[in-house]
Amino acid sequence: MNWLWISLAGLLSGMAGAMGLGGGGVLLIYLTVFAGAEQLNAQGINLIFFIPIAILSMIIYAKNGQINWGVVIKTALCGLIGAFAGSFFAGFIGGELLSKLFACMLVILGVYEFFVPIKKSEDK
Repeated sequence: MNWLWISLAGLLSGMAGAMGLGGGGVLLIYLTVFAGAEQLNAQGINLIFFIPIAILSMIIYAKNGQINWGVVIKTALCGLIGAFAGSFFAGFIGGELLSKLFACMLVILGVYEFFVPIKKSEDK
């Protein structure tokens, strides 16, 4: 692999993640388009990269008392059910259709973000 492209993908993923945009999208695009990984493998790699950062973030927010554990438990349980269901359906529909669905979702989200005005929250 070309280390320049790998470094650029890492840099863009980090910058996107730091801005709250979800650097995983950049990583998925890099892995599938430039590195030649299959969609299902790329999604698994993306999750492996996400887990340590999620754990670190949870520790920091918990230490600062910014976590509502009741909401976390309910959300985590629903997330686990969704992850298992998504994994099942992803394996069922295959990587080729999954990558097309992912591309369509990126286009839809991009169009939505471009045309829908940002609602400003009122100060409490």
